[in-house]
Amino acid sequence: MMSTICVRCCWFSEGNFLIFFDIGKIFLACLLACYTPRTAPCLLGWVNDTLFYLVAFLVSIRFIKVSTTDRQTDRQTDRQTDRLTKRGKMASSVVAAWEDCDKIDTLFILVCTVICWTIVPTVGIAYSGYTWRRNSLTAALPAVLVISICSIQWFVLGYSLAYGPGNGWFFGSWTAHLFHRDVLSSPVGTIPAILFSEFQLVFEATVCAIAVGGFVERGTIKSCAVFIALWSTFIYCPLAHMVWGGGVLGEELGVLDFAGGTPVHVCSGATATAISLYLSYPIFRSKKSPLRTPTHIRLHRPGNSFFQLVSMIIIWGSWLAFDAGTALALNFQSVMALCVTNLCAASGALTWSVMTFLESGKWSLDATFMGAIAGLVMITPSAGFIDMPTAFFFGVFGAVVCRQALRIKFTKLAHKWRWVDNGDTFATHCVGGVVATVMTGLFARREVAAYGGLDVPGGVVFDGNVRQLWVQIVEVLVGFSWSFFGSWLIIAGIDCIPGLEVLAVDKHIHEGLDFHETEESLGILVHPEEEDYTPTDKGTIALD
Repeated sequence: MMSTICVRCCWFSEGNFLIFFDIGKIFLACLLACYTPRTAPCLLGWVNDTLFYLVAFLVSIRFIKVSTTDRQTDRQTDRQTDRLTKRGKMASSVVAAWEDCDKIDTLFILVCTVICWTIVPTVGIAYSGYTWRRNSLTAALPAVLVISICSIQWFVLGYSLAYGPGNGWFFGSWTAHLFHRDVLSSPVGTIPAILFSEFQLVFEATVCAIAVGGFVERGTIKSCAVFIALWSTFIYCPLAHMVWGGGVLGEELGVLDFAGGTPVHVCSGATATAISLYLSYPIFRSKKSPLRTPTHIRLHRPGNSFFQLVSMIIIWGSWLAFDAGTALALNFQSVMALCVTNLCAASGALTWSVMTFLESGKWSLDATFMGAIAGLVMITPSAGFIDMPTAFFFGVFGAVVCRQALRIKFTKLAHKWRWVDNGDTFATHCVGGVVATVMTGLFARREVAAYGGLDVPGGVVFDGNVRQLWVQIVEVLVGFSWSFFGSWLIIAGIDCIPGLEVLAVDKHIHEGLDFHETEESLGILVHPEEEDYTPTDKGTIALD
């Protein structure tokens, strides 16, 4: 059987070698016999040996070259195999962790996340409904920016700061989940970590969209974009960690805040208030600019009631998923959270609209919308801790308190102090969030919390836990202070940067920000350059 010298890319074999060797010998023998007959046998033996060693040498070189190539190829194959093996192990670990997740709970939170995501742009639509029609687009656009900026910030650093491992009072970790490292299918409760992260991103984006309402009708969009990135990193993420991520308020004090009385409503309301006050009393470039005059803005009716109607429908419905999904599982606590949220919003909407009707003799969509928002604010921190009758009472009480707080901006004192709350964020989210958080300490029930497997001490009224009231008050004070003063420092710092003046130019505020910040509008308006526009020249449709 013929054996080859080399397995790959070599034509030298034992048979080939002998054939060529014999042919060569015969040829040389004939040649030598013709010229030197006597010495031919000796020369033939010498040539025979020389040819043999020459061919053997060439074969050896070829064999060594091919063998070296084979060894390099084998090493590369081994390395690729190792890499594929490691990747396979990683993939198998991800799949194994996914198998540990509850598929029904995962589907439930997935649906809640998709539904809740609509809240973010809808907040912008609501602000555009509040504002003067020439400011409608610039009131809505910041909420769209929030979606993009917060999504990137949360992916890069936000999630790690809010929910990263560590025992920090104010921050989680700066590096543990940087760029979402190791945030895949490992269960958080019963759902994958990546889904938990996405659901919590909705919270951050919602709070931020509400907070930038302080820029409405006076602030510039470019400064607002920078503010969103800084605020979400240094204000919201630390506060979320303090309450929910194992920080000082949740882990050490034991606050009861189901879906965000302080991290959502107090934080957004205090932030919007800080922005509004700085726009009224700037201290850096906006103050020194001759084109800008900090002043009060005249009150006006809502610019677009249809926007308010659409916003009320979407926010009301989506907030049911917002509170229900906070349970992070499809259990009876999530069902109760949805039911009490709807009842509280309904009682708030009816209370506010009836009070307005009794005062003016007319029904108001704006009043109904504001009442529903007040009810949603009131139920947020307590949705997993109170029963249905208490939720009804929360909605009524919240509407009364927030409506009285709204009267502040109509006073002469507010005009004198340049108090501007055209998004009504202070009256509903800030005041309502404070009241809701404190009342959670009063009316939280240990029995209701147990529907979701939570063991909490309860509140004052039903469980006699007086300490919980003081814990909730501390949470409110810390949350308001952190949000208000931190936001003021951020916006003041932005105002120091040339080109990022936070207050818009007087002319732009007077004519409406839409035409100067965007050259577009959500309202039915005529652009100043197109006042004399006609679709055809001189009334004819003929083409030149």
